[in-house]
Amino acid sequence: MVQEERYMQRCLDLAMLGAGTASPNPMVGAVILHDDLIIGEGYTSPYGGPHAEVNAVKDAYRKLGEAEAKALFRVSTMYVSLEPCSHFGKTPPCADMLVELQFKRLVIGCLDPFAKVNGQGLKKLQQAGIDTTTGVLEDACIFLNRRFFTRIQQQRPYVILKWAQTEDGFFSPEVGAKRWISNKASKQLVHKWRGEEDAILVGTSTALIDNPALTTRLWNGKNPKRILIDKELKVSADAAIFNEEAETIVFNAHQTHWQKNRKLIALEHFDLYLPQQMLYQLYLMDVQSLIVEGGAMTIQSFIDAGLWDEARVFVSQSRWNQGKPAPLLNMIMSTTQKVGSDDLGFYFNGQIV
Repeated sequence: MVQEERYMQRCLDLAMLGAGTASPNPMVGAVILHDDLIIGEGYTSPYGGPHAEVNAVKDAYRKLGEAEAKALFRVSTMYVSLEPCSHFGKTPPCADMLVELQFKRLVIGCLDPFAKVNGQGLKKLQQAGIDTTTGVLEDACIFLNRRFFTRIQQQRPYVILKWAQTEDGFFSPEVGAKRWISNKASKQLVHKWRGEEDAILVGTSTALIDNPALTTRLWNGKNPKRILIDKELKVSADAAIFNEEAETIVFNAHQTHWQKNRKLIALEHFDLYLPQQMLYQLYLMDVQSLIVEGGAMTIQSFIDAGLWDEARVFVSQSRWNQGKPAPLLNMIMSTTQKVGSDDLGFYFNGQIV
């Protein structure tokens, strides 16, 4: 069992290399083991490309040659962090390929909740006589793909709340002014996070006061889709949030109009169940994960609706003595870590199962 967990952990480490590019597919890692030697490994390609299992097989072909690799597969074990797919999507079923290559054994981290898979891939392998083991590091495998599981099971994106607050609990100045709370290391980390998620959301006040571009300019990663709540369309078309670096979706009360990277979507009964309406629209647009960055009222609206999964809160050493209060979670922190002089706390809303 220790060996199985060791190689499944390698699958998880590989899978993380697909963060920010695999969506809306899950992040998956695969390792092929023969006589205690890894002869091939891979992870999910950017969306539309080969899955982890295919990339692991191709890696073995490159290392050994196709003929020798195929011969070894028959006496080899493949470790994979998520159940191999059993349906035709952007690519052919991985389960069919594994059956065709006659792998001796498959060790699977967790089953795939997607209705077209969900046990069917495992069933194909077992019917072909392949020895299978499931549930190795299962909790870790599910946690890795908590975005994918949430989208499939709850028909909405996985929602990450992010904010910084002072040591005495303030989010921003009382008057409309821009003032940094977290340090440079924390700011860079936030840009890394942006590259790992599908979209990032702010409200009208944040767009007007901070004029953010919401890009990953401090990190080498893709820019997320930008989501703006702007009921009355107050934010100017020349604001930084509308630059050419990414597309911007504007939820508003008046217009539906798509032009280049600026997409206006009018919501009926705008003030009624706003977080729910936005999340469902984003789900329909294949957005699998969303960072909510501000302002405080916008973040609090997701908290009050119970529509959040994870919160990442920076607490600086500064004290302002006055200002706008930070959002209230009323929840025990799960973990904490130091980012330079800042304390970073992580909170999770319920269990991903």
